[in-house]
Amino acid sequence: MNRPEPTAFQLADAALLAPNGIDESVLERTFALVRAHRADDADLYFQLSRAESWMLEEGQVKSGSFAIDQGVGVRVVSGEKTAFAYADDITPASLEAAARVTRAIAAQGGEARAATPVERPASPLYAPIDPVSALDDAEKVRLLERLEKRARAADPRVKQVIGRLSGEYEVVFVARADGVRAADVRPLVNLSITVIVEQDGRREQGYCGGGGRFGYAHFTQERLDRLADDAVRQALVNLEARPAPAGPMTVVLGPGWPGILLHEAIGHGLEGDFNRKGTSAFAGRIGERVGSPGVTVVDDGTLADRRGSLSIDDEGEPTGRNVLIEDGILRGYLQDRLNSRLMGVAATGNGRRESYAHIPMPRMTNTVMLGGDRDPAEILASVDRGLYAVNFGGGEVDITSGKFVFSAAEAWWVEGGKLQYPVKGATLIGNGPDALTRIGMVGNDMSLDPGIGTCGKEGQSVPVGVGQPTIRIEGLTVGGTGA
Repeated sequence: MNRPEPTAFQLADAALLAPNGIDESVLERTFALVRAHRADDADLYFQLSRAESWMLEEGQVKSGSFAIDQGVGVRVVSGEKTAFAYADDITPASLEAAARVTRAIAAQGGEARAATPVERPASPLYAPIDPVSALDDAEKVRLLERLEKRARAADPRVKQVIGRLSGEYEVVFVARADGVRAADVRPLVNLSITVIVEQDGRREQGYCGGGGRFGYAHFTQERLDRLADDAVRQALVNLEARPAPAGPMTVVLGPGWPGILLHEAIGHGLEGDFNRKGTSAFAGRIGERVGSPGVTVVDDGTLADRRGSLSIDDEGEPTGRNVLIEDGILRGYLQDRLNSRLMGVAATGNGRRESYAHIPMPRMTNTVMLGGDRDPAEILASVDRGLYAVNFGGGEVDITSGKFVFSAAEAWWVEGGKLQYPVKGATLIGNGPDALTRIGMVGNDMSLDPGIGTCGKEGQSVPVGVGQPTIRIEGLTVGGTGA
């Protein structure tokens, strides 16, 4: 007879609470200390994580790491103020000490009545597996060796191959002063390859990666071959690249990972904290047209197995599919509990933190522009002279103004509706809110990125996803070195 899989609550109890002497009576004593002062919200965030990484270069493991971390963060919110303390040992004494520290921000007040604990189960979006312990170390290295072998066999111009593999197993438990109890078990893996090619003294590189909330078994030989082949293809394309032209021009962005421009240039500006404080270019514009007709942007934390997905956010709220822009009209912002309370709206399940040692804030999950009705070939054919950006590297954004600068890792010059030749050194320069209004065509080929995104905000990094269809943007400035 098959036994049922343990629930997230059972796994959290076994990994975090029971071994450390934490039960409901300890949680209630901790909240009693907090309630002795006036507070609008309070939570305890317990976390256990095991993480590893491997790097293979020249057929040898050049570096590797393994880390185990656990702890608890105690947060109390009063008005706009947040008091926070954390401990890397989970004990009743450390909880009590942290709770006493956080009371400093709140005024003395009558003790509120204790809330009845209620477990809030979440729809699981990924299997509660441990990728780190599910495969032995030799097999993990063999994954990288097979990746390298495929890349080296693809072309004699391949001179160097670097493969990276990482995995994480994370268990979280959230207890809130309002009685909500929530738990999640979060696997996460990533595999990437960098290829350097050389021809006639010129060296170029290509990169490809993928991952998500599953185990290493996801990386079948077919997927390894695709990763290696695409990295080699990109590097060889860059060998033929000419200097990018500069100036205002039509730009076509490819599907999938180019959505990182959307994430950075627009997504951050739709997070609740920036809009509550009035520092976003989108502040106070709910119901207004902010993009071209046909532009619909959603943030969806409920996509199964995706890198940016969460069954619950880091405040115990269920994640959701939040429509931010609908047919060009601004419909809402991404909210955590603090900013939603202060703005008088519902939380959207976007309260995220890097770890127990950090406070939550509004963050994106999987931010996607939905597909339109145009064939991608039609979009390219419509371009008289312009740029087709297939892949992106780094970029910078100013949240207040919306100004951005992004470098293209792979781009092509388009003339007469046809790809002419690859270009290098192309940077896209513009303003996020302005770029939304310059989208003239939206393709029907929406796709998600391969699972490689990491977002930084105020010193905290979290995994995210992006996606979009092929889109045409009019009059975007391209910085380059060509004529």
